[in-house]
Amino acid sequence: MPSDVEYSPVGEGLGMRDYWVYVWLRRAAVIAAHVTGIGLTLIISMLSRPGTSFFSWHPVCMAVAYCFCMTEGILLFSAEGSPFCFKSRKNKVCLHWFCQALVLILATTGLCFMVASKNVSELPHLVSWHSVLGVSTLAATVLQAAFGICVKFPKLLRRSSSSPPRLKLYHATCGLVVYLLATVTVVMAMFSDWFQATVRGVAWWVFLLLPLFPALVVMNQITNAYLPRKKITS
Repeated sequence: MPSDVEYSPVGEGLGMRDYWVYVWLRRAAVIAAHVTGIGLTLIISMLSRPGTSFFSWHPVCMAVAYCFCMTEGILLFSAEGSPFCFKSRKNKVCLHWFCQALVLILATTGLCFMVASKNVSELPHLVSWHSVLGVSTLAATVLQAAFGICVKFPKLLRRSSSSPPRLKLYHATCGLVVYLLATVTVVMAMFSDWFQATVRGVAWWVFLLLPLFPALVVMNQITNAYLPRKKITS
């Protein structure tokens, strides 16, 4: 069955040597994004010391949701460096659904732990940029999941004139926005009192920059695969 997405030719116009350098650089970037996402998740989970308080579960749930599950749910479609590169498109879509479902479950759980922690400490809610962006990211994630359902079951939009290719374009674009919003939220968490009291000096600057690398790889993957070369039929 032909795909409705035209992928940008990798290394188009390059010599054979430059072509392979280009391919290996892309592959190395994707593998590094995997390692960064997993590493961030593990380190944040260890720093949180889960179980010591209600709050301790909040960073764990959010890190697993966005740094790991959402990153892996997008990168599994990459042709370079994905552990599922030999799986069929149908299997990748199923894995993508599973990862995004985990994102929603874990993010909602993390929000509940944060609310419980604030209530126990009798502290006000939504008083920082991180908290406002976090709630906005979760709301955007729910909307993105709704878009995904419409892409999977386009007949649900009986009165809509949007074709499946157009819906997939919207889904990819909104997915990129959600991921970038999640990245900004994670970066803003580095400025919280808890994180700055836990990580200091050069290590803090390293943590501040780490979430940006997977975001760049995801942005490159989505824009190359969907946005520039997408054919939209009315």
